[in-house]
Amino acid sequence: MPQDPHAQFDQTVLDMIEHSPIGAVPNTPSYQDALKRLYATHQAYADADHKDGHVTARSLGRLSSFYAGNLDAFVAGQIEVEALESNASIFSRYVQSLPADRRVRAESCRVMVIGKPAHHRAKHGAEVVHDPLHTLFLVPGAGPHPGLPGNYLHGAVFHIGADDATGSWVVHVHDADDGAALLDAPTLPEALTRMQEVLASAPFHLSELEALGFRSN
Repeated sequence: MPQDPHAQFDQTVLDMIEHSPIGAVPNTPSYQDALKRLYATHQAYADADHKDGHVTARSLGRLSSFYAGNLDAFVAGQIEVEALESNASIFSRYVQSLPADRRVRAESCRVMVIGKPAHHRAKHGAEVVHDPLHTLFLVPGAGPHPGLPGNYLHGAVFHIGADDATGSWVVHVHDADDGAALLDAPTLPEALTRMQEVLASAPFHLSELEALGFRSN
């Protein structure tokens, strides 16, 4: 099988990106062609922290993912949904993982990522019997646009519809702009399984989630 004639140079470019404090490479045709190849094979992404910079998938592979710390206990039926780690706590752990100079910008994304708390009220005196799950996760990666500070994608598993019998479960993953990958699941266990597949696949580009059955927005 013939060896890729660009492989050695592309590896050199990956090393250069990782050793540059801003993920920069020379703006010459040979380097720009290498970047195109690395982006096409999802080995490099646009850096969320440095304008016109780049970040490698292998460097993102060293980063942690963030999700409810007691998710396994919930999946095993050992705790109720109310006991799941809150989205605010998950997001705070993500922020604290970042270098100090990136935390303020990350905090500015809190409302966008978590959203405002939903209030479920009884109507006409009826008892509220459905309290939908909404659990956040953050994974290293990128989409059509860069991710959150630190090069993170954010997503959630949540329920839509009036009740479990008539609604459905969805898994959404987003970059820092309007890039998104979406998946519908008929049951909560399946939705959580797909979420765990996403966590295990990081880092990735949103387009790669098509292999897991996601669709682009």
